Amino acid sequence: MLVQLFPRMHRRYSSLRLLGPMLGDFASWLQERGYPPLAVRRHLRAARRMERRWYRRGVRSLRAISRTDFHVCAPGHAHEDPDLAALARVLTTYFEEQGLLPCEPRAALPHEITEYRRHLVALRGLAPSTITDHLGTATELLRFVADQSPSISLGQLTPTDLETFVQQVAARFSRASLQHVVAHLRSFLRWLAVHGHAPKGLDSQIDTPRVYRQEQLPRALRWDTVRALLQSIDRTTAVGRRDYAMLLLIATYGLRTSEVVALTLDDVAWRRGELRVPRQKVDGALMFPLTDEAGAAVLDYVQRGRPVQPTRVLFLRARPPAGVLKPTAVTEVFQSRARRSGLAIPFQGPHCRAHHASGARRLLDDRRRRSHDGHLRGVECDAGAAHLGRPPQLVARRS
Repeated sequence: MLVQLFPRMHRRYSSLRLLGPMLGDFASWLQERGYPPLAVRRHLRAARRMERRWYRRGVRSLRAISRTDFHVCAPGHAHEDPDLAALARVLTTYFEEQGLLPCEPRAALPHEITEYRRHLVALRGLAPSTITDHLGTATELLRFVADQSPSISLGQLTPTDLETFVQQVAARFSRASLQHVVAHLRSFLRWLAVHGHAPKGLDSQIDTPRVYRQEQLPRALRWDTVRALLQSIDRTTAVGRRDYAMLLLIATYGLRTSEVVALTLDDVAWRRGELRVPRQKVDGALMFPLTDEAGAAVLDYVQRGRPVQPTRVLFLRARPPAGVLKPTAVTEVFQSRARRSGLAIPFQGPHCRAHHASGARRLLDDRRRRSHDGHLRGVECDAGAAHLGRPPQLVARRS
């Protein structure tokens, strides 16, 4: 592999004392994950600089390398040496997969957290991400109790202690986010009281911040601004076709970023003219009529922009490593396209592109005027959602 990448200079890399014997396999591993030859060469060139930094730290064997060596030898800021920073991240993943990094012992979880996790999974049936949020708040409360001076136990908690804890946490959250934290805290306190770890009734002593419906101005963009943003995207490239299709779906149907990245090829019913949107918070899906414009954009991306990968997920990464997108990637796409368009868009998230209710109602009217195959009988419209910057929720009723 090194000979193919560096026909005349391959010995410069294969002769490295630490990384030389494994660089060929590392290059093959990168190519299997969708890295183009140019990116592979840049990683291999950075390997020489990485090895020099390891030698300065006294590393003389691959078995002696730890995770700390990767972090310390990487540049303090990615802009100082982006290739070396990228190599540190990718090489860490490669070492982990090859079993070259020693497993770091995980800190033992408190008994209360372990039992509470079982409760959330077995009895509450919460989603993994929700469980993570609950356990994060519970762990922070236990840490707060352990750091008190003089020391106290869970059984000695008072409303004053909880108020102090909420005040500390509130510095990092908005009022809306703090509502969730308080809900997590109340749930954990109820569980502690049931099992005799904390006094009863503490959960009712915590006041939640007040958040009023429609207290903020609507954050939806004008439809002409949305159109101008979509038209500014260069669809002659694969990345442009993907970004256009994603933003058009969000603008047309008001999809969340998590819903966009969860779409699969099987969710687009071309013959029936429907789009199935999996709902991330509940078990089920919404059925939308597939407009000609949205269908054409998705088809253009699938035929001329979507990488060939062994996955049915619709939208994939355009840059290596190959794989599926995360919700944060959709937000980054919107921010990048908004900057390039030169439009005065004050919002930073893609949720602002959901246009007002009239656009969604026109979409439904067009659907009703067409012949129907009987799969969908009616659509309910929640007009209140329009005031939140999202189109009305369309709920398909099966006959």
